[in-house]
Amino acid sequence: MSLRSPLSRVLGSGSAKEGTDHWWLQRLTALALLLLGPWFLVTFARLDGYSEPEMVAWVGSPFNSIMLILMSVTLAWHSMLGIQIVIEDYVHSPGVKVVSIIVSKFGHVFLGVVAVVAILKVMLGS
Repeated sequence: MSLRSPLSRVLGSGSAKEGTDHWWLQRLTALALLLLGPWFLVTFARLDGYSEPEMVAWVGSPFNSIMLILMSVTLAWHSMLGIQIVIEDYVHSPGVKVVSIIVSKFGHVFLGVVAVVAILKVMLGS
């Protein structure tokens, strides 16, 4: 026997029992991007030129590379969450919906990993 009311057991659950987690993750990644985006724009705009050696030096800086990795991972995660919502809302065929979400998640993970590897490769100079 539970002391919780039926209403308290279902509040925030959503139909998939994970709606609030998804909502909070979208808000947290958006907040992180609100902090990382201006950093990126300001530091990128302050560069003297956009030649390859200067860009390699900028990305090769430990602070900038860490910030770029954080931004890349957060951007991929935020995009994955948003695209999932769009697919769930506008794709009505259950089979196509599941396949679309899986392809989207694999694609976002792939792009995030590619971005991180590229940044690390420049940072480590190989």
